[in-house]
Amino acid sequence: MTDPMRTLRAREYPWTIPGDQIFLNHASTGPLPQRAVDALNEATALRAQPWRYSQEMQFGTLAKARAACARLVNAKPAEIALMVNTSYGLNLAARALPFEAGDVVITSDREYPSNIYPWMELEASRGVKLERIPCKGTLPDEDAILAALDRPRVRGVVLSWVSFATGYRIDVARIGAACRERGIWFVLDAIQGIGAAPLDVRTANVDVVACGGQKWLLSPWGTGFVWLRPDLVQSLRPVDVSWMATKCSDDFTRLTEYDFTYRDDARRFEVITLPYQDFVGLNASLDLFLEVGLDEVYRRVERLADHIVQWALGRADVRLVTPPDRERRAGIVAVAPRDPVAASERLTAAGVIHSLREGAIRLSPHFYNTDDDLDRALARVAG
Repeated sequence: MTDPMRTLRAREYPWTIPGDQIFLNHASTGPLPQRAVDALNEATALRAQPWRYSQEMQFGTLAKARAACARLVNAKPAEIALMVNTSYGLNLAARALPFEAGDVVITSDREYPSNIYPWMELEASRGVKLERIPCKGTLPDEDAILAALDRPRVRGVVLSWVSFATGYRIDVARIGAACRERGIWFVLDAIQGIGAAPLDVRTANVDVVACGGQKWLLSPWGTGFVWLRPDLVQSLRPVDVSWMATKCSDDFTRLTEYDFTYRDDARRFEVITLPYQDFVGLNASLDLFLEVGLDEVYRRVERLADHIVQWALGRADVRLVTPPDRERRAGIVAVAPRDPVAASERLTAAGVIHSLREGAIRLSPHFYNTDDDLDRALARVAG
């Protein structure tokens, strides 16, 4: 680890210095950097005396968060609506896109439940059929998904950018291009990728991207965002209507002069009041990403993932679940030793924070982790 990164790690994650815990579970809940903890404490102190927490501070926090989230995906702030989690963004897509009875939504089998249940509800309430395409082994079968797009009445595709269990990263550009050619909406659950790998919504041909902040973005619970394709924003109507979704809402002296005209930008989908303190924390965490540099963050995550992949490929007693190809993974690497439960118990006893998912050990290092962190963890995986 270079001296600047060592200094940053000591400042932002002082609990790593004793070395009692090795955190490799960013695909679950990412630890807050110290700057976010400090910002949250300051915001909470202000909240205790609300006359000190001005409207300008509150709405300035949200404006900064929209701008920072937009930068993550190469979007404009006006295309970002702040949400409290990924599920809210996925439900927004399911309920606001004008699906009709008999329409078909395509997804992959073995998706995370938050990306399945909103569409099952759409099936139950509006007669929209959800079709789960079987995996090829444990990984999404992209060829079969693409072939399914030409079936009658297919109107939507909803997929995770990166699989929570296997770390498989779909070819967003390929699937997006096929959807765009056919006039099919493409909804992307991006929580397991944003913050670990680059996503450019300008080239991906996606329509809706939903992302929570509590994993790879190292941000508080209750933070997240949804990006909507600009020409979709004004054609969709909110399902949950906030009192600040309309153009006239900014003037608090005339709130009862009702003008039911939605905002022109993605803020029409925000449901105020949002948790301002939590978004203060998100802003602080995203400042850390920008200080390190997004490209450097992605480079370091990729290199650490490579480290795990090469280790697994060199062993006969461990099966690599995640694809070895860099283009097909992000920060999650899943490995299956002969006895995953015993390996998980060894890791836990050694203070290695990880996950056991679908019969495999899921390791998800972030940019501040080190090769030593990984070597100590992998030694326990092998037993």
